[in-house]
Amino acid sequence: MNTEIRLISSADDQAIHDIIKAVGKEFGAVGDGFGPGDAEVSAMSEHYLRINRSCYYVAVLQGKVVGGCGIAPFNNSSQVCELRKLFLIPGARGLGIGKALTEQCLNDARSMGYQQCYLDTLSNMHKAISLYKRFGFRNLESSLDGSEHGGCDVWMINELSH
Repeated sequence: MNTEIRLISSADDQAIHDIIKAVGKEFGAVGDGFGPGDAEVSAMSEHYLRINRSCYYVAVLQGKVVGGCGIAPFNNSSQVCELRKLFLIPGARGLGIGKALTEQCLNDARSMGYQQCYLDTLSNMHKAISLYKRFGFRNLESSLDGSEHGGCDVWMINELSH
């Protein structure tokens, strides 16, 4: 299957909003303390355009947005970014799309000069956690200070080697 990975545009906002909300619900990430509840979800393209040293990519399969992932500075840090909102619809999982999105974001993080990449997730997102570990993320005992997602129960960091 031919998947296109490209930077988000305003035309993608509704599709990625719907995906983030639906997948969040699927895994119990609903309400405050979870990524799908963040204000940025309603206008992802606008949000990521406003933030320096950030980006958000969408994956397009057969002309349809099937997921996305991005990076942004963590807690206004110049050294640490956060891997944000990697969400894929069920039919797009297991096709290497999450891997391609993660790889693109981590490459961008390195080129933007970040030293570390942080993420938080849920322990029931087993396949995502396995993916993160394959990219060199390791578990942390707790969230980094400044994390917005108090509902998450898995915290990971990646030392971005250049």
